[in-house]
Amino acid sequence: MTIHQGESSDDLRRQILKLEKINRALMSRVERSVDSQFNAFSLFETAIALDHQVRRRTQELQQAMRSIEKAKTQAEAASSLKSTFAASVGHDLLQPLNAARLALSALGEMQTGPDGGALIEQVDRCLVTLEDLIRTLLDLSKLDAGVMQPEIRSFELNDVMEPLTREFAHFAQKRGLKLKIFVTRSTVRSDPSMLRRILQNLLANALRYTSHGGVLVGVRRRGKNVLVQVCDTGPGVPEDRRDAIFQEFQRAHNDIPGQTGFGLGLAIVRRFTQVLGHPVSLASRVGGGSTFSVLIPLSEEAPPPPAPPRQFVHYPNRIAGAKILVIENEPEVSEAMLLLLERWGCDVAVAVSGAEAVEKLRILSDPPQIVIADLHLNNGELGPEAIRAARGACGQEIPALLVTADHSPRAEEIARRERLEMLLKPVRPAELRSLLAFLLT
Repeated sequence: MTIHQGESSDDLRRQILKLEKINRALMSRVERSVDSQFNAFSLFETAIALDHQVRRRTQELQQAMRSIEKAKTQAEAASSLKSTFAASVGHDLLQPLNAARLALSALGEMQTGPDGGALIEQVDRCLVTLEDLIRTLLDLSKLDAGVMQPEIRSFELNDVMEPLTREFAHFAQKRGLKLKIFVTRSTVRSDPSMLRRILQNLLANALRYTSHGGVLVGVRRRGKNVLVQVCDTGPGVPEDRRDAIFQEFQRAHNDIPGQTGFGLGLAIVRRFTQVLGHPVSLASRVGGGSTFSVLIPLSEEAPPPPAPPRQFVHYPNRIAGAKILVIENEPEVSEAMLLLLERWGCDVAVAVSGAEAVEKLRILSDPPQIVIADLHLNNGELGPEAIRAARGACGQEIPALLVTADHSPRAEEIARRERLEMLLKPVRPAELRSLLAFLLT
């Protein structure tokens, strides 16, 4: 815009106002343009910052995932190692214990004096205690490792309870206690091995801490369940100890002379009842005894008919002169077995494998009358394979017996499938002798 001379002040004022208006419009446009550019730049900066943050968080998340995966792998490896450890250590610990029991029995056959007999009986009691401790620790280890799973099925409760009467009758008699286990025809759903261990531990605990009176085991129906109760006339459990005694290495009484339990029996009871879903409870009065109760579901199914019980009769001289082939890969066990069988008057040959057994059978004048084989031999060979090799070399179906430190259901299944008798290590010599006498018939 051009300003000419002679223009009036009003004209100039109008032009100034017009210029000011134009200027304001231009300034507003510039400001809007700058704001727009600034906002775009801010958004661009924010997007970059967010991208960096997302990348950083993604890297942190990936690192955390890698750490979790590594920890999971380590945990799985540790669990697998623990499972393998529980199985292999159980087998390895029971092997020397088995050899000791067999050797001790052979020593008892040689020893005739009363003093020596008393010492042998004392050592045997110590071995029984050690065996029970090993089994308990292995059970706890297997439960922690998750390798011991219940096999639930229907069975008559009396199939579990009746053998306990025979098992504990002598112990109760020695302590001057009355033991009464009532017979029941109830059919329940549970794992018979675990349930037997529960009741076995409750009974042993009751008899251990009861000095006078007795122990009673009864069964009461509770709707769709049965309540198995183990009642004693012992010292009772103080109220502040009733939860603690179900924990490992905890005992209700530490001041009872002669009672040196490890405090593991009730821990096993608690762990097994949790796995099975069988609630366990305690009612007790100090000085008035205790009652442990286990709630077990009844079964609506009829249990399979039980196999007829086999009675092993003890014949002192029946096995004398018997020809026996022992297939055992543990030198200490085979030596102890050889010593014991020879003390019984048997003619014994020993091999470490099926192949060696076949070689020895070729030079023997007469075939064996019985084959005793360990379940797990060297190089993955199983006892049934060695037994089949021995039978093939002899050309006849020789009676055979498996012995094993493997207490798993798989071992029982192998013996059942092969139709072989089986004894668990540590082998009880009296049971071995009775079974050999039975097989010779």
